Amino acid sequence: MKRIENFKKHKTSRIFNIFLVILVLLIALFFIRLASPRHLDDVHPSIQCDGELLQKADIFYVIPIFENVRISDNPEWCAKMLSYNKALALHGVYHTYNEFKEDRNEAYLQEGADEFKKCFGFYPTRFKAPQTTLSAKNKDLIVLMGYKVDTLFGDTFHKVYHCSDLGYAHNWVSDWL
Repeated sequence: MKRIENFKKHKTSRIFNIFLVILVLLIALFFIRLASPRHLDDVHPSIQCDGELLQKADIFYVIPIFENVRISDNPEWCAKMLSYNKALALHGVYHTYNEFKEDRNEAYLQEGADEFKKCFGFYPTRFKAPQTTLSAKNKDLIVLMGYKVDTLFGDTFHKVYHCSDLGYAHNWVSDWL
């Protein structure tokens, strides 16, 4: 009988310890996200972006060609984005659904990088795939081309906002998390 009571007591203690570890990890994640740079995805002249989001973000993930509109076709927009003095990164090439799940080649990625350079005057050094879906082959290619790759895992530790504020995780959710 005493053995059963000890087992129940130990089981309750183990559940409490697991709960406590999870709680500490969530609190740590909250503070890490609070101190980490804020990302702003889907930056493009054709996508409406709230001025407050542009001010609070630290990194703009720019779509170079969206719905056949090239960012370099709008030099005023390019100058405005540069005037925010934020880090700029490449966010896909055309920003199609699962764009980098399908195997791509160097020429495809270079088209986006060249468009980025026409707009901002320099090549990007960071890359994030749309929907953060990236095949292993494409990731290897992107790294081989010299980019730092931002992934879904990395997004866990940063607040990520979207210009269009669409999808499952709206911007107001990011403010709280």
